[in-house]
Amino acid sequence: MNAETENLLHAANADVIRWRRHIHAHPDLSFQEKPTADYIAAELEQLGALEITRPMENSVVALLRGGKPGPTWALRADIDALPLQEESGESFSSSKPGIMHACGHDAHAAMLMGAAQVLCQMRDRLSGCIKFIFQPAEEVPPGGARELVKLGVVDDVAKIFGLHVFPGIPVGKMTLKEGVYVASSDNFDIIIHGQGGHGSMPYLCIDPVVIGAEIVSALQTIVARNIDPINAPVLTIATFQAGDSYNVIPDSARLAGTLRTHNQQVREQVPQLMARIVDGIAQAHNARCEIRWQQGYAVGNNHDETNVIARAAIEQHFPQGTLHIAERPLFGSEDFSSYQEKVPGTFLFIGCGNEEKGAVWNVHNPHFCIDEDALAIGVKTHVALVSALIDGE
Repeated sequence: MNAETENLLHAANADVIRWRRHIHAHPDLSFQEKPTADYIAAELEQLGALEITRPMENSVVALLRGGKPGPTWALRADIDALPLQEESGESFSSSKPGIMHACGHDAHAAMLMGAAQVLCQMRDRLSGCIKFIFQPAEEVPPGGARELVKLGVVDDVAKIFGLHVFPGIPVGKMTLKEGVYVASSDNFDIIIHGQGGHGSMPYLCIDPVVIGAEIVSALQTIVARNIDPINAPVLTIATFQAGDSYNVIPDSARLAGTLRTHNQQVREQVPQLMARIVDGIAQAHNARCEIRWQQGYAVGNNHDETNVIARAAIEQHFPQGTLHIAERPLFGSEDFSSYQEKVPGTFLFIGCGNEEKGAVWNVHNPHFCIDEDALAIGVKTHVALVSALIDGE
């Protein structure tokens, strides 16, 4: 980047840190982010060059029109927090009990605000438009991305890019995955209807606890014996609820869990296998079972054409060795995949880890914190990703 752009990036650092700390101290849960969105919109209004809309009251979309004709590219950040009690020890820790930015969305929002500030000062050199998308509800399906896509927010977008801070990557480094980078995520409930009774007379009952235990074990054969290991999903039972007494067999039990896959065909196949196993066990015990599915996020798949743009931008504007190409996708999920089903897009991971500063805790942990040096890198990355549209960059 030329000296002028580097100066603009440097000048934005103080505001980016201020924005991040304010958002961190005032977190909002998924689908409740209106205060955060109001704050972002008010700060962006002061930049003067953006056309700001609110497709959902808890979202912000800001459009920067360049001085020359060209395509519209989008940059996205998520803004919701998690239901966790913060234990990071930061001086700007959450002011709301039981709510915390434990996944870096505060950093994502601030980095994108910083990119908007820098790019607004470069609009005369911009060929086309940049759309800055501040999206709610990444953490909870059906997710904010899907809703914004339905509202037409990316209908005019040719390419889209997103970033996520990650403490497992040292600050100053980035990771990009070709093709599939994260898994789909679908949640399920299995309700077992048995027949309760006295704990001393189980032979007069249809015990849903015993049936549930058998189902938990049997479902693991789907991964171990029914799916090609190359495409093996993760099938987790995370909840087993039944009864509340020492000597009463309950009428029903509930199992709940998540299915994660990197393959759409496997995603469609596993529910069929689960239904067969669950129904078979239920019939064997003269019980009745039902499975309720909550469809989550699609498989995250980086597009070749945007990956080429991202790799070239990082190689051009950052030191050699900054970018690492990942070999394996994660089993986490990301609703950025909703945009990628509509528009060619790439999602990158930005290092925010630093053992000396205590930035070692994984996301979704109450101790989670970041090395704030990652913020400036994130702003520069956003600007670099759209630099193909900027004369002189």
